[in-house]
Amino acid sequence: MLNKPDIKRAIPQRRYKFGEFMVVVLGDIESGDAVRYRYIMAVVREGDAEPGIYLTCEQGRAPAYRLRVVMHDGAQVVAEDAGYRDENVFTDAGLEIVRQILNLGDEEPYRLL
Repeated sequence: MLNKPDIKRAIPQRRYKFGEFMVVVLGDIESGDAVRYRYIMAVVREGDAEPGIYLTCEQGRAPAYRLRVVMHDGAQVVAEDAGYRDENVFTDAGLEIVRQILNLGDEEPYRLL
């Protein structure tokens, strides 16, 4: 996967079951790349070993944070706002993006952690 976050250490903050997918929000991230991550949302289809989608909250020009979607075919910044610094704001926005990308329609994310 291109532009995949190089996660060395991270602490799971939240877990969700969302349709046939598991979604984990990671915080306190130490990475091996030059990006300063605030949060990473990893989306894994049940039965797969690796995430197929990452949503990252990266420090941008102060005070803004960028929301980037990383998939097998590339990565794209989809929004930039200081509000993504907040875990709830990032998670809500990320789950909505996951809903749209994966066409989950009426599925509701069920929080596990």
